[in-house]
Amino acid sequence: MKRIRLGMLTPSSNTSLEPLTAAMLAGLPEVSAHFGRFRVTEISLRSGSRGQFEVEPILQAARLLADAHVDVITWNGTSSGWLGFDSDRLLCEQITAETGIPACTAVLAFNEIMDLRGEKRFGLVSPYLQDVQQRIVDNYAASGYQCVAEQHLDISVNYEFCNVSEDTLRRMIREVARSAPQCITTFCTNLRAAHLVPTLEDELGIPVYDTVATALWKALRCCGVDTRRVEGWGRLFSDGV
Repeated sequence: MKRIRLGMLTPSSNTSLEPLTAAMLAGLPEVSAHFGRFRVTEISLRSGSRGQFEVEPILQAARLLADAHVDVITWNGTSSGWLGFDSDRLLCEQITAETGIPACTAVLAFNEIMDLRGEKRFGLVSPYLQDVQQRIVDNYAASGYQCVAEQHLDISVNYEFCNVSEDTLRRMIREVARSAPQCITTFCTNLRAAHLVPTLEDELGIPVYDTVATALWKALRCCGVDTRRVEGWGRLFSDGV
C-alpha cells in the first residue's frame, strides 16, 4: 500500500488540530500527517495581528514540509475568513510554485463542501472578537453565502481557543441551530470541537463542519483517498461527497 504523507501548516500556538487530525487518521494506516509551524499568537484586525499571515513566513514553513516529501500541503487555519478568500487562493498558488506540491486550505475546503452540497445558509461558531466575526460574515455574504446565525466568544489570544469547554461549544452550536441553517461550522482550528460533531449532528439533524476536519477532508481528496474511510467523525466524511 502506497504511503501518503499530509503536510499541515499550523499556527504556532495551536494545540488542538494535531491530536484531532491524528485521531481522525487512526483508521488509515498508510496515511500520516506532518506539521510545520509559523508564528501566530493573536487573532484580531490590528495590523500586527494581520501581519502574522504575511506570505514569506508561511512559505518558509512550507519549504520545510517539502523536505519531508509530503504529497500535499494544507493551510490548517481560518485566516482567509477575515482576510478574504483570495488570500488563501494566492497562498496555494505560491506554495505550489515554490515547492511543486499541491496545496489547499481549511477555509477553501469548507466553501467547496458547501458548494458541492448546495448549502448557502450556514451557522457560524467561533471564539473570535466581534469585529473579526463580522468580517467573516461579510466576506461570506460577498461570495453569496448567508450566515443566518452566529455565536462568538470575544477571545483574541490564539492559545486560549483550545481551552473553550465542550459544554460551551455545544451550547453555541445548539443556539445557531435554532435558526435552521443548512449547515453549521465551528470556524477555528484551535477549538476542540471535531469529536463533538457526530453526536450533535444526530441531535440536531444538521451537518456540522469543523475546520480541522475540512482541512483533512480536502488533503485526503487531493491525495485520492476515499474520505468515507474516516469513520465516526460525522457526515462530512460518511456522506462521501
